[in-house]
Amino acid sequence: MKDVYIVDAVRTPFGRYGGALAAVRPDDLAAHVVAALVERTGQESADEVLLGNANGAGEENRNVARMAALLAGLPVTTPGATVNRLCGSGMEAVVQAYRAIAVGDASAVIAGGVESMTRAPWVLPKPDRAFPAGGQELVSTTLGWRLVNPKMPAEHTVALGEGAELIADKHGITREEQDAYALGSHRKAAKAALDREIVPIAGLTRDEGIRDDTSAEALARLKPVFRKDGGTVTAGNSSPLNDGAAALLLTDEEGLRGREPLARLTASAVSALEPRYFGLGPVEAVRKALAKAGKGFGDLSTVELNEAFAAQVLGCLAELPDLDPALVNPDGGAIAIGHPLGASGARVTGAVAHRLAAAGSGVGIASLCIGVGQGLAVVLER
Repeated sequence: MKDVYIVDAVRTPFGRYGGALAAVRPDDLAAHVVAALVERTGQESADEVLLGNANGAGEENRNVARMAALLAGLPVTTPGATVNRLCGSGMEAVVQAYRAIAVGDASAVIAGGVESMTRAPWVLPKPDRAFPAGGQELVSTTLGWRLVNPKMPAEHTVALGEGAELIADKHGITREEQDAYALGSHRKAAKAALDREIVPIAGLTRDEGIRDDTSAEALARLKPVFRKDGGTVTAGNSSPLNDGAAALLLTDEEGLRGREPLARLTASAVSALEPRYFGLGPVEAVRKALAKAGKGFGDLSTVELNEAFAAQVLGCLAELPDLDPALVNPDGGAIAIGHPLGASGARVTGAVAHRLAAAGSGVGIASLCIGVGQGLAVVLER
């Protein structure tokens, strides 16, 4: 098995739903980061382009990786494949690149992810019979369940926000604790220097969702979204809908060509659990990935745990008592930065790699919860 290195990682700023990136197609978002990565690293070709995408129903044209490779000006001989593990899609692409390089199937792979939640289309299901007399309903593909199989048990198909409420119930996480966590995410993100990873696009140079001026009082005024009576999950302590893309260059030692890598990817793990508790997916994935890498929680120097909801992160921390909360998301997380589904896994992986490079050494882990009850994690070392 070959060692696998992350040479560089870039991303667009993440735009708000209907915001600065609303006019940018997802294939153009992806092409932008691929082209920027090529320019920064001097990597004019790759054995493969792998991109995560949770939608694919619209302008992604089903295989946005191949579209992005062509739009970015890579040789037409560059293959491209798109993978989908919902919120973990961008990290899944990185993991598949890691495996391909480790077993010798590739020497250099561009991996990442993209999502335009703004431009996600509505879909019109085909009727059961021709020429129906009644109307037909358009279904949004932006987020969550759609066209659900009636055989699926109801407890598996709860809304994402209701899943966060269930985690809050399970661990006794209060509204005040969730708001305090969300406020911390915004404050850390507002202070973070992320120029090392961000490549501007469409005039946007900074993540659009970071609220420098938010306060505990402002967050407390927001109403619960998913439960009218006794709910604790609000728009303020949840990740928003976003647009953005991210890409990493992974190589074997020969593929480094004398370049100094950010970090080495040493292990990955996936887990699954009850769909309604999807937010706790990272718990087992983190444990498994650390065990594969031969590391413990005491070895960690930095952690990225994607913030789908404050309740979800706090629930994971409650079930990972050996994980130092001070190491988690030191530059803020998705509540402030944003969560364009297919791109987030690549973003958190790149963030850990850049942080390890800045420190000069260390062990880091990146992880995400995934809708329908999964978790994914990778271990990086330098």
